[in-house]
Amino acid sequence: MKVAILCGGFGTRIRDVSQELPKPMVPIGGRPILWHVMKYYAVHGFNEFVLCLGYKGDVIKDYFLNYQAHTSDFTLSLDGSAIAYHRGHDERDWKITFAETGLNTMTGGRVARIQRYVDADTFMLTYGDGVGDVDLAALLAFHRSHGKAMTVTGVRPPGRFGEVDANDDGLIGGFNEKPQTTGGWISGGFFVCDRRVFDYLDPREDLVLEREPMRKLVADGELMLYRHQDFWQCMDTYRDYKLLEGLIDAGEAPWITWR
Repeated sequence: MKVAILCGGFGTRIRDVSQELPKPMVPIGGRPILWHVMKYYAVHGFNEFVLCLGYKGDVIKDYFLNYQAHTSDFTLSLDGSAIAYHRGHDERDWKITFAETGLNTMTGGRVARIQRYVDADTFMLTYGDGVGDVDLAALLAFHRSHGKAMTVTGVRPPGRFGEVDANDDGLIGGFNEKPQTTGGWISGGFFVCDRRVFDYLDPREDLVLEREPMRKLVADGELMLYRHQDFWQCMDTYRDYKLLEGLIDAGEAPWITWR
């Protein structure tokens, strides 16, 4: 089963972390966040990927084309005779398709443009900048149980600001530094799709997956929500980046299950 990953956006809100790297290649814990997304899927048995490239896709290609050099110590003989790598890596069974889906193409158009690389009846789809401890086996089982065209994982991430509880006189009774949102669910990615999803898509540049196609899926009763109650975090801003880095530094990153 293929895992399609949207990693072609401009990432303008996180340019203060890096001007040179596309957002999926911004490192957390020494590896690009895109690698963390892929690694999470791989440890759950999904190791065939289709990367929907756009902005600075060459940086992503270079990283994986030279993967062993990027991730290992090595000795190089400058006469060109040999390169000796001093450690292997656990990603040898990954199979990655690099699909150029257009510099300015929106998410719906990007997915439509990879249809030829999706050769199974069902495929995974997610964003290249969000991590979580989603139970992928349970997600897939839920999708197969209802028979609809698409399942989206709903999340309720922590709020952006501290929450203060006070009575009518202003006496504070409690303070929650990072409250969970108390409203509805938001899309955290981690989609499961049947090939019928492509009937709702076309390759035009301005097609946003989360708008017209998903609204049509809703109207046709073909979109289901899988509720994920636990950790999920995207990396949209510098604040998000520091949060993820801090979790890794503290050894408290819930998505890192491969150590």
